[in-house]
Amino acid sequence: MDFSLVGVVGAGQMGRGIAQVVATAGFRVVLYDFDGHVLEDAQELITEGLNKAIKKEILTEWVREKTLKNIKSTPKFEDLGPCDLIIEAVPEKEEMKLEVFEGLDELCGKDTIFATNTSSLPVTRLASSTDRPEQFIGIHFMNPVPLMPLVELMRGWRTSDETFERVQKFIKKLGKTAIVSKDYPGFIVNRILMPMINEAVFVLTEGVGSAENIDLAMTLGAGHPMGPLALADMIGLDVCLDVMEILYSEFGDSKYRPAPLLRKYVEADMLGRKTGKGFFEYE
Repeated sequence: MDFSLVGVVGAGQMGRGIAQVVATAGFRVVLYDFDGHVLEDAQELITEGLNKAIKKEILTEWVREKTLKNIKSTPKFEDLGPCDLIIEAVPEKEEMKLEVFEGLDELCGKDTIFATNTSSLPVTRLASSTDRPEQFIGIHFMNPVPLMPLVELMRGWRTSDETFERVQKFIKKLGKTAIVSKDYPGFIVNRILMPMINEAVFVLTEGVGSAENIDLAMTLGAGHPMGPLALADMIGLDVCLDVMEILYSEFGDSKYRPAPLLRKYVEADMLGRKTGKGFFEYE
């Protein structure tokens, strides 16, 4: 059974990307954020992204118009009530996600499926904040959502087979490739990726190489499409720090200790592309 109405909680970088992809696939979307300015920015950026896709002849103008009509932006939390799938995409802070799901659990019907876009937090623990752990699952989209073909699916300990199968079919209809990860902190992608980024920051801290040379080493020497420091800037250094702190807290292993320089950049609000400056500068 298809989902007739999909809710997305959070209209930041990940949330607006998820909303765009889901709406482009033909689903009706309710995009919620309590901040009206964030919603306005999201609408503009979604339109801009669709226009770029038209220029590259990936989409037609008809698809763009249909996609925009499929998205309803709202600052009213209660507008999520009729949704039969809701994807949470708020910042990687456990207390924020728990508050969202506790509110949704009271608001939504008993058949609504909840999904978290967490990139590192235990799905089972988030599910325990609701009365529907069987209808709770992790759907981790990669950033930027419209361009990256991969999605990680993470079952909580009590996620039902029906929930998993419905979500798996949904991801296929989005044109994405799904991989399945066990419910361990960081899952597959960030368990490997974030320590590499963190080590690149340690290498920079110790003066082993400049930021430019570190990234060239990995793009030209290891065949990566983007260097680890430029990638960190694109993800957001605050997000990288959050994930490393979760990995360090959950595993208690010193190899996940966040690089002090990474923390300093975040404290200085030099978060990468979204603030115009991180390990590199951006217009």
